[in-house]
Amino acid sequence: MNHVKIQFKKLRPDAMVPTYGTKYAAGADLYACLEQNVTIEPGQTYMVPTGLALDIPAGLVGLIYARSGMACKNGLAPANKVGVIDSDYRGEILVALYNHSPKAFEIHPKDRIAQMVITPYFYAEYEEQQELSETVRGENGFGSTGL
Repeated sequence: MNHVKIQFKKLRPDAMVPTYGTKYAAGADLYACLEQNVTIEPGQTYMVPTGLALDIPAGLVGLIYARSGMACKNGLAPANKVGVIDSDYRGEILVALYNHSPKAFEIHPKDRIAQMVITPYFYAEYEEQQELSETVRGENGFGSTGL
């Protein structure tokens, strides 16, 4: 298992440090840093503050995903599907929670609202070519490999 240290700054004293649910969890839970409960109505998005800013090392990115229980049981998931925290961003981590359900949902201070995975990425240099290498699949797109 690989380890990396992520430096963080609490922007509010009640901000919670991300935590892992199990020893082998890939995602660390992020917590709502709210002064009071917030209700997210059906079809609405609310920017939930975490009260944290991160110093993610170059070459790594923080990817914010839904917590499976919150998404499957309550219909709440990041509005942008996957949030991207670049290594040069030093502002507060906000989670844009969208309510997909037909019922209003209440977020409480210190609720676990999303999970963040720290992962390496490649910085691509894009080069235009007249022709690309051939593959068996070729240009066959959506649905071409089965359901």
